[in-house]
This record gives sequence, structure tokens and C-alpha cells, in this order.
Amino acid sequence: MNEKLTRLWATKTKDDEWWSSFVTSPLAIAANYVAVEIKWLTPNRVTFLSFIIAIASAICIVRGGNANFVTAAILIHISHVLDCMDGQMARYHKTSSASGSYFDRLTDQIQVTLWFGAAGYAAYAQTQDVLPLGLAFVGVSFYSLRGYAKYVAIQTEMSRDSAYLSKIANKQTSPDRAGLAFSAMENVQWFIAEQKKILRFDEGVFIFMLSLALMLDQLTPMLWVFAASQVFYGLYRTWRHGLEIEQRPKSLIQK
Repeated sequence: MNEKLTRLWATKTKDDEWWSSFVTSPLAIAANYVAVEIKWLTPNRVTFLSFIIAIASAICIVRGGNANFVTAAILIHISHVLDCMDGQMARYHKTSSASGSYFDRLTDQIQVTLWFGAAGYAAYAQTQDVLPLGLAFVGVSFYSLRGYAKYVAIQTEMSRDSAYLSKIANKQTSPDRAGLAFSAMENVQWFIAEQKKILRFDEGVFIFMLSLALMLDQLTPMLWVFAASQVFYGLYRTWRHGLEIEQRPKSLIQK
């Protein structure tokens, strides 16, 4: 594997989300092989382009019809590839910034809201039934709860242990288990192990799930899965964060 590709692979998030892990993130690495040499193409501009394409995909969903749905599915994937590219590009050039990370995460949250809000409206327009709108609202609300509970937990932990983020970052560091430097069997084993991540129902799963529903024109069943999974994970993660805060040994605080 040549040096440039090795450096690019090293920028891939180690514990990436399901679809991102073996589809959109590798595609982003391939695109970045050329893109990182384009001087005017900065990570923040890639983030902005990803967001604009996400908005365009949501507009296609709202407009409805098979052609628009297929176009939206393609645009969603392009947006997500770009969403992977910006972080990889910043790490490759060693220009990662707090503001860049902030806007990347913020646009991610807005995109999920736009996509599923648009899907709820499109399903309503097809059926004249308000149920899809309710499912989209519930799903987006509890997906937001997952993120809110996480950041409240982090803020709570930081208030009593200023080194908390450093400690969990060290625990989460893991070595590469796949790539061009590994054997075919090791890559197959890694791919199989990655499949359990589909049960996390996070953004990486949404990309696949929403795109497939658009291609098959099956929005309402997808919205049921989205709403049910986010209610479960929203409540479960909130409970888990609270339990971990309550049970964290005092010996781990202010060390």
C-alpha cells in the first residue's frame, strides 16, 4: 500500500458506524486520494457542500415520485460520503479544529431531522394519513434525546472530574483491524464483526435504511422502525448514562 493511501486509511474513524464503516467511509478515502491535493477544498467547505446536498435530497423527498425518491437516495449517499471526507481531510492535513467538529456534528443533527421530517411528509402526501408525520416526529425527538442525554452526562462528569474526557478517549483507542495492510481473511472477519452494529440504529444505519425505503417506496414501514428504535435507544441511553454517573467509583474522580 503506498504511503499516501496508508496515511488516508489512518484518518478513518476506528469505531465507525455500520454503513459508514465499510461503505461510505472507504468511498470517502478513495475520493480524498484526489481531494486532499486540491488547495481550495478545505474540510469546512466539504462540510458545507455535504449540508447543501442533504438539503437538496430532502427537497427531492418532499416533491415525491419514484424519480425524486431515487435521486434523493443517491444524494443522501453523496452527502454522507462528503460528511466522512471532511474529518478525514482535516486529520490528514492535521488541521482538525473544535469549530470544524462543532459545525460537522451540528449539520449532522439537522440533516437527520430534515430527512425524516421530509420522509414523514412524503408518506403523508401519499396516504393522507397523519401517522407517518407522528412517527417522524417521535423518531427525531428521541434521536435528539440520545445526543442530549450524552452531552448532559459528559457535562455532569466534567463538573466533578476535569480529566474525564481524556480518560474515556484513552479507553476508546483501538488498533486498526482491517485495510489494505491486512490479509483477505482478516478483512472478512472484520466485515462480519461489523454487522452487529446495525442494531445500534445510529446515523450510519439511517443512511442505508432511508435510502432503501426511498428506492422501494416503503416510507411508512421504515418510519415505524425509525420511531421504535429511537424510543428504545433514547430511553435506554438516558437510563444508562444516569446509572453510570450514579455508580462511578469516587476513586476514579479527580485522579
